[in-house]
Amino acid sequence: MVKVRIPTPLRILTGGKSDVETAASTIQTMIDSLNGQFPGLKDRVCDEQGEIRRFVNIYLNEEDIRFLQGKDTPLREGDEVSIVPAIAGGDHPDERHR
Repeated sequence: MVKVRIPTPLRILTGGKSDVETAASTIQTMIDSLNGQFPGLKDRVCDEQGEIRRFVNIYLNEEDIRFLQGKDTPLREGDEVSIVPAIAGGDHPDERHR
């Protein structure tokens, strides 16, 4: 089993749970397994082609999976995965003084 931290915007799909556990061997199988438990979750995390959306960051034990093997990153018993939606906004540093 791996522990998955669910961000606030997706907790509506998990019945309010901030942490869930699932059996999975890769990030992709984790997403599929979570979608089986919480229908609609995959649509929020992946695009129509099944790729992880650009604005969704996934971390395995605090390391960005983009720097590992992406959705093919292997998982082991006891791993912790965090799904983190990217946050945009704020001033561009050069815009503040105009």
